[in-house]
Amino acid sequence: MNISNKLTFLRIFLAFFCVGFILLNTFGFHIAALCLFIVASFTDWLDGYFARKHGHTTDLGKILDPIADKILIIGVFSAFVEIGLISVWMVIAILLREFIVTSLRLYSLRKGVVLAAQGLGKHKTVSQISGVLIIFSFLILSKTFPQAKITDFLYNFGIPIVMWYIVAITLFSGIYYFWVNRQIIKTF
Repeated sequence: MNISNKLTFLRIFLAFFCVGFILLNTFGFHIAALCLFIVASFTDWLDGYFARKHGHTTDLGKILDPIADKILIIGVFSAFVEIGLISVWMVIAILLREFIVTSLRLYSLRKGVVLAAQGLGKHKTVSQISGVLIIFSFLILSKTFPQAKITDFLYNFGIPIVMWYIVAITLFSGIYYFWVNRQIIKTF
């Protein structure tokens, strides 16, 4: 197994600990979860770097890498639902898009066609990671300064605005993905 695939497996492993630490819902565990999320997100970039630089692209990596990304993002968002920070419908909308697009990509791989990620999909990923970091900032601020006005502002306005944007860009990127690949999809 090459270094790229090992990093992908590491991201999956870290995702489970990150989610668990969020659910413990204490300041220290939120700091630990944030650190794990940053490391896991970095492994996504790093495994892609090694795969391209050293020609380590494998069929396993093509399948596992997007799944590892979804496990991390959907897991963290689900944990945020559990502790009452975001609405469950938002996670369901994100999950539905990810499931449909990933299924299409896996099906096309089976047919020997690689449907590459689009620029908007990469923007979606950056938006999701940024949104998670903003929500972590809120968690840490709310534990450090529970009575601060910024905490109330972030909870009542900041997090909902960020999540609406994430849901919108996630759904739009999914629609765009289908539009760009419509000719290939028709051949299936």
